[in-house]
Amino acid sequence: MPSHVFADRPVPQPPERGTVDALIARTRLLRGDMDAVRRDAVADDDDVQGRWQRALCDLALHHLDDLGAHLGQLKEGLPAAGPESPAGGPSGHGAHAHPLTGPGPLLGRVGSADWDLLTDEVSWSEELYEIFGRPPESGPLSLDELPSVVLPDDQPRLTAMVTDCLVDGRPIDGEFRIRRPDETVRTLHMMGEPVLDSDGCTASMWAVLRDVSDLRRSERTVRESEDSLQRRQQIARTERQVAVELQEAVLPPWRGPVRLPQGGPAVLDLAAHYLPSAAHSRIGGDWYDAMELPDGQSLLTVGDLTGHGVGATSAVAMLLGALRGMALAGVAPGALMGHLDELLDASAQPALGSALCCRYDPAARTLTWAQSGHPAPVLFRQGVGTALTPPSGVLLGAMAGTAYGQAQEQLRPGDVLVLHTGGLTAHGSAAAWGEDGLLALAPRFAAAGSAQECMRPIIEECGHTERQEDACVLVARVGGK
Repeated sequence: MPSHVFADRPVPQPPERGTVDALIARTRLLRGDMDAVRRDAVADDDDVQGRWQRALCDLALHHLDDLGAHLGQLKEGLPAAGPESPAGGPSGHGAHAHPLTGPGPLLGRVGSADWDLLTDEVSWSEELYEIFGRPPESGPLSLDELPSVVLPDDQPRLTAMVTDCLVDGRPIDGEFRIRRPDETVRTLHMMGEPVLDSDGCTASMWAVLRDVSDLRRSERTVRESEDSLQRRQQIARTERQVAVELQEAVLPPWRGPVRLPQGGPAVLDLAAHYLPSAAHSRIGGDWYDAMELPDGQSLLTVGDLTGHGVGATSAVAMLLGALRGMALAGVAPGALMGHLDELLDASAQPALGSALCCRYDPAARTLTWAQSGHPAPVLFRQGVGTALTPPSGVLLGAMAGTAYGQAQEQLRPGDVLVLHTGGLTAHGSAAAWGEDGLLALAPRFAAAGSAQECMRPIIEECGHTERQEDACVLVARVGGK
């Protein structure tokens, strides 16, 4: 940053006015675009991401405002000497309007000073008095007096900068904080150089001081917002890991093939699959389960609770535990649904849920089932698919004391039963596939020799779609002759 009075350096020529005007126009347009982005940024107190975006926008606007102010000063060139600006000396431009925002708080943010070491004279621009909150009639501060308004922690830094400049001839480029007479603290950025006499000795020191308090405050807000965002993301990652581990502990570890019961006539060949949503961080409350009961029958169930994360998976663990216990005790599907409804209604964390509960009797090949606002099982027989007619039933947790109906279906060897949660056919781009897409797989199911072979086309058709919610699929193929 060459001094204006250096004897061995040419005086820099001001840039062409047209070039500066073009830069000012481009900066004005950029600021308008940035201001529009800031207005669109979310500022909700609960939205950490939105607060971080707003802080970044504020910081960018501060930089653009500073750029506009400097370009405006560059356009005007050096002003005529005034009582507080020595001839040929650097000066701020408080009399000029800000090229982007017009007259405003930025006018006093840049000032200049010149300390003459030979005569002890000090010259300050008008803007510097405003920055320091000092009335002009009180006069400028000498280099010896300057540390008296600097915060104690920053005084060694200022002393070192001034010493390096006066003794070693090094340029000044650093920041320090001052306390103004009104007790406000401001952060100043000072840039300057020594002015040498004809013998190469330091004759004076000049500097330009800029109030960067708002800029540093914006930067600090960005850092704090970013730290808060990172902490929130870390919490979210931890919660997701807990939810995943809890889900893996609750759901059966098998995917297929599984045969229930273990031996006997007309066994069920089973396969299951869990389909995550496009937002893998949103672990939902979907479940599937199948187990052999003491009387030789089999339990088949799928369901979905509202919510995501640890809360949803912990509620699934509670519900599945109760469901398994009641099924082992011989409670019929309709009555079982009623008890699950009472359990959710009495839970400390109320939730809504849909569920499907089936008991299969291998001796009679009959399926007894109940549902609570859940998609009905789809039965595939001889190349044709049909959704079973559901008995009465409302969402779990919706209406206390609701009675749930039961339905019974006679199954045949080779029948394929598909139980699924709503996310399979009703969310995201999978909606284009829908239940009609599932029914269209009937010919492939007829040619399949196992439940696992039936599961394969389901995954091929909708396993890679961008669904908004999780989904579970349970396929049961009836064996026997």
